[in-house]
Amino acid sequence: LTRARDGSSGTATFQFSNPNVFDASTSSSGEITGMFLVDDEGEMSTTDVNARFLNGKPQSIESVLILRSPQEWDRFMRFMERYGEENGLGFTKAG
Repeated sequence: LTRARDGSSGTATFQFSNPNVFDASTSSSGEITGMFLVDDEGEMSTTDVNARFLNGKPQSIESVLILRSPQEWDRFMRFMERYGEENGLGFTKAG
């Protein structure tokens, strides 16, 4: 998670190790078209999604969400706060 010094923009980078989206049990869901963060406020999404393979097997998926304004940053932080509470995760702000 990075933010411009003036707070005008930021990026949220997600890395998923050993993803199961390519498994036979999930292949019927179709192709990966993006990452979608959905909650009561609506949806945030990105199509910047890349998979890394080693010997033909998926090793990780990385997705980058660009936050283009202070409002998008605040919206993302609200989403992550709720997500963290629901999934037992926390956030510690860097010094």
